[in-house]
Amino acid sequence: MDVIARRTLQLWGDDDNITDVEIRIHAPKERAGAWLCRYEIDWPHGIKVMDAAGADSVQAIFIALGMIGAELYTSAYHEDGELQPWRDWIGYGFPVPRSIRDMLFGDDAKYL
Repeated sequence: MDVIARRTLQLWGDDDNITDVEIRIHAPKERAGAWLCRYEIDWPHGIKVMDAAGADSVQAIFIALGMIGAELYTSAYHEDGELQPWRDWIGYGFPVPRSIRDMLFGDDAKYL
């Protein structure tokens, strides 16, 4: 599948060890009347691969972005304060479902 977007966040461990966490979003593909948008998150404990389904390609991408945001904000790395904001943006730069919007901080809470 073709990767259409990437973002790299970082984990800062207790021992000043910095680990990249790459997020890849693939081009949506139509399958059996639905659209699937695959994404991958390279966590230190393994790669998480998921497909977000939508009625069309735009909805599949939109849902994938929200699923990525939910995965980041509900991760143990976020809870432990190890997952670092994206560049100069204060947050991770991904939307989340309404049910966990109260977890957003910084620019994510203000703009997403």
